[in-house]
Amino acid sequence: MARIQEYILFYAELIISTAICSTMAAAIAVLILMHLIHKRKPKVYLLDFSCYWPPNSCRLPMSMFLENVLLDGTDPDSIAFQVKILEKSGFSEETCIPPSLTCLPIRKSLSFALEEVTTVMFSAVSDLFEKHNINPRAVDVLISNSSLFCPTPSLSTLIINKFRMRSNIKNFNLSGMGCSAGLIAVSLAKDLLRVHSNSLALIVSTEALVLNWYKGKVPSMLLTNCLFRMGGAAVLMSSRKQDKGRAKYELQHLVRTNKAQDDQSHACVFQDMDPENKQGISISKDILHVAGDALKANIGALGPMVLPISEQIRYGISIVIRKIWSQRRRKTRIPNFKKAFEHFCIHAGGRAVIQGIERNLELRKEDVEASKMTLYRFGNTSSSSLWYELSYIEAKGKMKKGDRVWQIAFGSGFKCNSAVWKCVANVGAERENVWRDIIHSYPVEIPN
Repeated sequence: MARIQEYILFYAELIISTAICSTMAAAIAVLILMHLIHKRKPKVYLLDFSCYWPPNSCRLPMSMFLENVLLDGTDPDSIAFQVKILEKSGFSEETCIPPSLTCLPIRKSLSFALEEVTTVMFSAVSDLFEKHNINPRAVDVLISNSSLFCPTPSLSTLIINKFRMRSNIKNFNLSGMGCSAGLIAVSLAKDLLRVHSNSLALIVSTEALVLNWYKGKVPSMLLTNCLFRMGGAAVLMSSRKQDKGRAKYELQHLVRTNKAQDDQSHACVFQDMDPENKQGISISKDILHVAGDALKANIGALGPMVLPISEQIRYGISIVIRKIWSQRRRKTRIPNFKKAFEHFCIHAGGRAVIQGIERNLELRKEDVEASKMTLYRFGNTSSSSLWYELSYIEAKGKMKKGDRVWQIAFGSGFKCNSAVWKCVANVGAERENVWRDIIHSYPVEIPN
């Protein structure tokens, strides 16, 4: 019996060794191939970005929220539910909403929605252009994104008109893509910049709250009132060789995962009408489970691109051992992504989302600091939240040349997207940073 066990262990070790060698050979081959392909493509740089800072007059402290919903005639049960969610949201008293939503009665109209998005977009773009003395006519590609607000003419056209951009500019407007639309815009810009080399691309990400403030009674639709806040960002990317010296970051990888083929994933964030014929966005209780599955798939594609070979081998061994000995209850080893990245920007979609990723990826408290503080100070600003987080890291003086940043975004559909940037300059705290006057007060302890 002892000899049989020895034979089993011997062949098990042989199988594992063979699997490791095969994995290493395949990984090396993939890395060599990727290196050769990457050398042929023009490099894509992030020159800079600018985040919108709402005025203090747009603040929504809890006392104002309660007063507004009470005087607006909101159902008492709906008020109680929203207060309960807000108390656990991880928000400060400083998050902001558009002025029309602070009026009594609450005013929802197309004109107010246009006023909201143009204020945010034009302010962010103007700040970015002024900061780098950019002539708007130098922009070759323009991409705007807002998931729930898609007027005619489009948001990108509004920007072209405002800044008098060229008539042959390649402009795109993304809608219905959820909070992950910011990285989808980066993906589109990357492809266009590589096809049209030596070009400059502007991305403008925002979300309109005015027309999507829900006044009904369905709890899953009331969540959006508690989670989303006013914000936006303008991002300048380039494939021009002359911009290499003044760029902040170089785009290393971008991985997109879409789980829309699964019915549960497809339905977990959905725009619909409630029984009283009031429009709202329904957020399913399954969203954390769906997000976890999407993240696993995304990590599975991203991991081989960024993790050191040694970390990939350890992860591979843990899977092989788990399968050979059928130890289903044994937890598979989590790859140590701290060996691949110095900084993490996790979409500030909610407190539970950030904590879930922190726990599942075994991250440290400081790894999720930027995400938690962005959620606390600005709330969930949808597709622009990642740029507020990156701005926080810069304002803290933590970003160093050679550092790698992992941006993770989630969106309806359900989608999980990752972008990996490498810092190519010594990035210091700038006076134009959206955190400039308040960074000394952070981080703060957030009550449970």
